[in-house]
Amino acid sequence: MILTFFDQFSSPYLLGIPLILLSMLLPTLLLPMPNNRWITNRLSTLQLWLINTITKQLMTPLNKPGHKWALILTSLMVLLLSINLLGLLPYTFTPTTQLSMNMALALPLWLATLLTGLRNQPTASLGHLLPEGTPTLLIPALIMIETISLFIRPLALGVRLTANLTAGHLLIQLISTATITLLPIMPTVSLLTATILLLLTILEVAVAMIQAYVFVLLLSLYLQENI
Repeated sequence: MILTFFDQFSSPYLLGIPLILLSMLLPTLLLPMPNNRWITNRLSTLQLWLINTITKQLMTPLNKPGHKWALILTSLMVLLLSINLLGLLPYTFTPTTQLSMNMALALPLWLATLLTGLRNQPTASLGHLLPEGTPTLLIPALIMIETISLFIRPLALGVRLTANLTAGHLLIQLISTATITLLPIMPTVSLLTATILLLLTILEVAVAMIQAYVFVLLLSLYLQENI
């Protein structure tokens, strides 16, 4: 039973083709094709408005030098948002439930923000390891604690995204399994469970969007500390 529940985190195949590749083709259908109504197209206008809103929200905490990261952060936001939402479709696979992928995104970007700070303002970046006014006896312990907390940041980014999406997918599968099992035995209870499943699915859509936003927002805050 446990293996059955966790089988959803392995990519399903059809005729030897991973279905995640087919699902990732879906966003290309939303890309506007050049035509006479390109500027006045409602879909392209909605896409531009969404991307501008995301960029504005991400760039608000940053000063002017940090705006160079606008393209990277916005692209990462759109990527995570697309993957998280596509993973909620039936017979698909969510790559962001894999810690390896999330760490592959979090670690290089966190390291880039850290190296940016060490290159541009090394004194201020290293100063974060020791708060001002620290008693002399606590200096070694605080430096060690702050260093550990600094290096835990990419792990926290990856684990947070993985844990939230994995928990949501497991809950959906557990409740859907209960709904199907109870249908021939207790239809009334099964209907109530299906209602809970619908509400949980709506909640999981919100979680998928929020987790993508939190991942990129924390990266932008780490960047702000180092520029």
